[in-house]
Amino acid sequence: APPPPRNSSAAMDSKEAQAQISQMISFIESEARDKANEIQKKGEEEFSIEVHRLITEQKEKIRQGYEKKVKQIDTQYAIAKSMAINKQRLEKIKARQEVMHKIEGDVRGRLKSESQQTTFITNLIVQGLLMLLEDQVVVKCRQADVAVVQGCLPAAQAEYSKLIKAETGAAKTTSLSLDSEYLPPAPVAGKDGPSCLGGVVLHCQSGKISIDNTIDTRLRLVMEQAKPAIRGLLFP
Repeated sequence: APPPPRNSSAAMDSKEAQAQISQMISFIESEARDKANEIQKKGEEEFSIEVHRLITEQKEKIRQGYEKKVKQIDTQYAIAKSMAINKQRLEKIKARQEVMHKIEGDVRGRLKSESQQTTFITNLIVQGLLMLLEDQVVVKCRQADVAVVQGCLPAAQAEYSKLIKAETGAAKTTSLSLDSEYLPPAPVAGKDGPSCLGGVVLHCQSGKISIDNTIDTRLRLVMEQAKPAIRGLLFP
């Protein structure tokens, strides 16, 4: 058979080349699309990860802020509660002290007349003598009570000897004398300075040993001993 014409062969080569080019273009476009899709997918993944990270960070910040706020509120509440408890405790202490002072004031008012009761004064002297057990004792009193106390000395000496005899069987006497110095005078409303409700102070051996049996001292002692019972009754 005769060879094909040259023009026909050139046309086929041109078509094949065109087909190859089209195929290469399609391949490149496909690769480009795949690469673009890959880049887009990766970008979306990175975007999603970044968004999740930002959301997580904000959530953590919000949580920490909330916990900090809760701690602040708890601290403020604890401080306020402590202050309220302390305030209530101080008010209760103040109220107790006021009541105790009032009770003591009322009792002091009632005891003023006791300084003139001979039996009461005699008992105070005898009690002091039994604590001292001395042969010579000096008795100090208020200047206003000198006459009453002086009149009580014989009875106090006799009662002292009687009690010693009854308890020990021994015969023991004591000599009592009044001090030339006096206890402070009775308290006066609105006037400051030392005062005394009455009673006596006994001392011996040139004042080295003494027994304070004044009404004031005995009242303070009784009030101190009675505080728990009074608080229990008034402030259960």
